[in-house]
Amino acid sequence: MLTCPKPESGEHPPFMSAYVSFSPNENVIENLTQNSKIVKAMAHAHSDELLSTPHALGEWTIKEVLLHMMDGERIFAYRVLRFARNDSTELPGFEQDDYMLHTGANNRDIEDILVEYDTIRASSISLIKSLDETTQMRGGVASGHLMTVRAAIHIIVGHELFHLDSINTNYGIPR
Repeated sequence: MLTCPKPESGEHPPFMSAYVSFSPNENVIENLTQNSKIVKAMAHAHSDELLSTPHALGEWTIKEVLLHMMDGERIFAYRVLRFARNDSTELPGFEQDDYMLHTGANNRDIEDILVEYDTIRASSISLIKSLDETTQMRGGVASGHLMTVRAAIHIIVGHELFHLDSINTNYGIPR
């Protein structure tokens, strides 16, 4: 795969538009690689106390946001696989808040989290690299909505950038 053009609005649920808009361009492998560097630099630049402290009562910590991004990438990569292989089985949604209750993120060492992050990212990149233009246009139904392979790929990229932007804003971290 050389590039992955951004999807049209009908290729993903409307509530995913924000994530697609955060995906900068069609160079998704380059974007995922760059995002990875940004995530690791951000994680290494801050104390465990900051990474494990929510910016406001009832909000997720940075470690929890990282695990949420990782869970989301796994789920959307699975959707990419299923749709790329032309599986017509409708896929269910997932409840992110229920997932968060069971991550144990704040009790984990940041280096352990980043090793898992790197493993997930390598797997996603390997899968995405294998997809040609025809495959990128295949689609399926997830959470009751039509989604193409390329939309799911751009959601992976943009979801991460959306949350990195949120971390920077919520914690007052300069960009």
